[in-house]
Amino acid sequence: MFNPQGAEFWVLISFLMFFGILFYYGVPKLITGALDERAEKIRTELDDARRLREEAQQLLADYQRKAREADDEAQTIIEQAKREAEALASETRKATAESLERRTRLAEEKISRAETQAIADVRRTAVDAAIQAAETVLKGKLAGAGGNKLLDEALRDLKGKLN
Repeated sequence: MFNPQGAEFWVLISFLMFFGILFYYGVPKLITGALDERAEKIRTELDDARRLREEAQQLLADYQRKAREADDEAQTIIEQAKREAEALASETRKATAESLERRTRLAEEKISRAETQAIADVRRTAVDAAIQAAETVLKGKLAGAGGNKLLDEALRDLKGKLN
């Protein structure tokens, strides 16, 4: 089996020498070091990924909280706007009613003044017509200078009493 003349012997010796050289130069330590370094690098990346995931979850929670706060604030603003709109509508209705009432009162006063003026105009016209009629009748009955004087005095008295 261990025949120095056989090829298998020299292959075995070469194989053992190859591994001996590898062990002598510390190749297994280099390989395990490289593997350990890679494992540490992977562990660090996993830790970073875990940390980033936690930060992302924290940011997501913050954004969700802010979104809820913004929704609440928007709801508050909408409710306040509705209340203000209702108050404004109420004030507008009240102001419109007051304005309508004031205009109605002014129109009634204007109508009342117009009625008073119309009655005064009708009275004046009736007085003037009555004076004209009385003058015509009296002129016909009273003839002469004494009659004209008496007629003028009576007309003056009548005008003073009717107005």
